[in-house]
Amino acid sequence: MPKGTIDKYKATDGWKDFVFIEEGTGGGETPTPQQCEKPTISYLNGKLMFACATEGATCQYSITDTDIKAGSGNEVQLTATYNISVYAAKTGYYNSETATATLCWIDQQPETEGLSNGVADIPANAVLIQSEGGTIKVHGCNDGEQVSVYSINGTKAGSAVSENGSASINTTLQTGNVAIVKIGEKSVKIIMK
Repeated sequence: MPKGTIDKYKATDGWKDFVFIEEGTGGGETPTPQQCEKPTISYLNGKLMFACATEGATCQYSITDTDIKAGSGNEVQLTATYNISVYAAKTGYYNSETATATLCWIDQQPETEGLSNGVADIPANAVLIQSEGGTIKVHGCNDGEQVSVYSINGTKAGSAVSENGSASINTTLQTGNVAIVKIGEKSVKIIMK
């Protein structure tokens, strides 16, 4: 027990039942655990992948789909959009900050979208959208494709042309704001992180 506290421990329920209690100098300050590195999110060939620079850390993820809902009516508009949250955890470390992204599919030929002979025939590219500190990064676009960002009230917040499959747009949108990312003819709503 810490020096000068033995009488308190001997009088406390649970501790007073110990036969042998000894005061010591202790090992000094308890070291402050480190925080795991914030993970990265990527998508390639049908696989969503998470990586963390903290050796031995395990990524804990949550994926939600705005299409998964119950309701009534004769139509449901499907968006094939997934919201992804992931953080890294390791014993003896604090959990990392949470990384977020939106994964969606952009029609390559919007005029062919639909069902053909009962089989889905929708040629599409998977696009991963991430935001952090007012910057929106879009991966998986066609080269030369216009990517624009709008505020919820329709004001243009920035735009870029995709190079090497990616576009990065700096905006003045704040954390928690809703942004509309327009890639070609497809628009996706995201929450700024």
